Amino acid sequence: MHTRFEHSLGVMHVASLLYDAICRKSGEILKSDLAYNEDGLNRDRQLVRFAALLHDVGHSPFSHAAEELFPKSTDGERYVHEDYSVAIINSELRSAIEGHDLNANYGLHAEDVAAMVKGGAKAKQPIFWRDLISGQMDADRMDYLLRDAHHCGVEYGRYDLKRLITTIRAIRSRDGHPPQLGVSKGGLHAAEGLVLARYFMFTQVYFHKTRVAYDVHLREALKKLLPRGHFPAPAGLALKSYLEWDDWKVLGLISNRRAGDHGARLKSRNHYRRVYETPEVPTKKDLELLEKVRNRLGRLVVAEESAAKS
Repeated sequence: MHTRFEHSLGVMHVASLLYDAICRKSGEILKSDLAYNEDGLNRDRQLVRFAALLHDVGHSPFSHAAEELFPKSTDGERYVHEDYSVAIINSELRSAIEGHDLNANYGLHAEDVAAMVKGGAKAKQPIFWRDLISGQMDADRMDYLLRDAHHCGVEYGRYDLKRLITTIRAIRSRDGHPPQLGVSKGGLHAAEGLVLARYFMFTQVYFHKTRVAYDVHLREALKKLLPRGHFPAPAGLALKSYLEWDDWKVLGLISNRRAGDHGARLKSRNHYRRVYETPEVPTKKDLELLEKVRNRLGRLVVAEESAAKS
């Protein structure tokens, strides 16, 4: 299956494999440079698994497509899905984390998991492990690249996961900073393969013109459906209201013709078509032609750049 639930299980599995490999290959560095003992490593293994499993729990319906509809916080910055994940972990999931019988062995708190997901000062020593959750070689992209490539029927997202797991290490810094995640020399090409796989998936799949068009339709349909055109904030009763919005609710409203013209387009698969596209490195002539197209079509034009941000 190709759902966020299976993806979350996959991220937890890959993060566990990476964690165990680092402990096997770099145990002495972890103990000497980060003062770990076996109990500490066992505890943080559970912490990493929790964070990997719950890192996306705050996503809105249809994931990134609707993130532009998140409200702004008091400081004027727009919330991101990690803010919702942290809020859900600290509230709705707190008792499941802290009250489990096995937690007597680890003493984990919801704030520990939230800090691993979001980062920040509260992460403290386990910040070393956060790169497994959100970094250049994190378990999230390792899973979604292979999973998306398989279910899209393309080869672009493939890379050598087994080789990366075999060669991942804790690397000592030369400037006195704490160790960082890296790979041994034998894993260099596997790491490059991961970077290239991500690049190809973005250019060929995630930013494909038709897929981006559906982001536009989903966002505009949700804007029509949501009270005041945006999601509730990640706090208190508003968070509980946010949790009521899932894919199935939105699909039901679209099916019942409650989502306006964009909902109708989604239902009939009558998506916007591309009218013009500049090359990746546009010339002055390309940009001038683009401006003419925009001026001619006026409000009918939906700029792909804004949709691609998600």
